[in-house]
Amino acid sequence: MIDWRHWHNEPYLIGGLILLGWLYAIFTGPFRATLEPTAPYPRRQAVCFYSSLLLFYLAVGSPFDQIAERYLLSAHMLQHQIMIYPCAVLFLIGLPEWLVRPVTAVPSLKTLLRFLTRPVICAIVYTVTYSVWHAPTLYELTLVNKNVHVIEHLMFFGAALFYWWPVLSPSREFPPISYPGQMLYQLVIVIGMTPAFAYITFSDHVLYPVYEYAPRLISQLSPQEDQLLAGSMMKIIGMAVALTSFGWSFYNWSKSSARNDLLETANKR
Repeated sequence: MIDWRHWHNEPYLIGGLILLGWLYAIFTGPFRATLEPTAPYPRRQAVCFYSSLLLFYLAVGSPFDQIAERYLLSAHMLQHQIMIYPCAVLFLIGLPEWLVRPVTAVPSLKTLLRFLTRPVICAIVYTVTYSVWHAPTLYELTLVNKNVHVIEHLMFFGAALFYWWPVLSPSREFPPISYPGQMLYQLVIVIGMTPAFAYITFSDHVLYPVYEYAPRLISQLSPQEDQLLAGSMMKIIGMAVALTSFGWSFYNWSKSSARNDLLETANKR
């Protein structure tokens, strides 16, 4: 059964998170005077960034990871969604513009970055990465091979950063797309994720043998029902997040339009 005292302490997990936190502290602290001499310490953004790292660890390093890997596909789905939504969103929000500028402003990288940050490319990277990893052969491999599972999680988080870049980009060189564009982008993401959702939700058999033969933590929840719940979570949570983002973009668009109308009226007087 579940050992609630077991927390993952693998060097690549703990070391990687500590390294990211240390680099952030160094570049927003002692090196800030070099990157942006007039910038104050970004307290709110730092809270977001470190919250992202903490949530990532709780998702993959806490005893919840045992439930996700060994018992319930629905828990595994929730684990992935924690990485894709709050972790990736907080990570990008936590990056000040001047912190990413040393990379985004490099002339030799601009052509590549301009291509990679196009909304269509970001949408393709995210939907293909997330969908392909849910193919039974690959997904089952992640459950029996720890190294492959680590690669999957890193790819999910990386793809999530692509997903959110057109909406939350901290870069001045590659800024977020227009508010109407953001709204259309979220609709495209929802549509693009539909095949993976339908495949998992409406399958007439259990797709992943590990969960079919796993001990039942919840006796009333059969493997088939667990799979149905996981597919429903993929769609419902993903759609709820996309619609929230859609609504926020619409609100900002209407506010921006009202502001522009006031400026035009003032200029005509």
